[in-house]
Amino acid sequence: MRLFLNAGQQAYMRELADEFGAPVSQVRDELKHLNEAGLLIASKNGRQIFYRANKKHSLFPELQSMVQKALGMDHIIESILQRLGTLEKAFLIDDYAEGKDSGLIDLVLVGDIDRNNLDDLVKKAEKYISRKIRTLVLNQSEYKRMDAVFAGKPKLLLWESNK
Repeated sequence: MRLFLNAGQQAYMRELADEFGAPVSQVRDELKHLNEAGLLIASKNGRQIFYRANKKHSLFPELQSMVQKALGMDHIIESILQRLGTLEKAFLIDDYAEGKDSGLIDLVLVGDIDRNNLDDLVKKAEKYISRKIRTLVLNQSEYKRMDAVFAGKPKLLLWESNK
């Protein structure tokens, strides 16, 4: 999930093993299989081998979509678009933007959103995905004023209006 959620991120074997609390040998085997299948790209930097998702692989779009679905982001965005107002932009910040499944999803929504219905939707989604969702709703001018705050954080765009 970590490498396919945000394909711009990379990680090395021991980092992943520590993060998931898994034996290094098990992580090594999984990385080897994914690399051999062409789903990951490995690059050596000194003594460490870094892995990242292969965005050119034919299955990459589907794998990334599956990861987003596993997190319930597709359900949340679709529900917002259908029922909660005018959404201009939606993105993740912090852990999930880096592809780390910490259990707390920070979701920023830019637009004119019905906050009461959003709270109800978030409660339902949290039960569905077994994760806590923290939302920040901003209008366009608030978002522009906070641009400097978001510039220093990991950020992953989930959806943007094509207006």
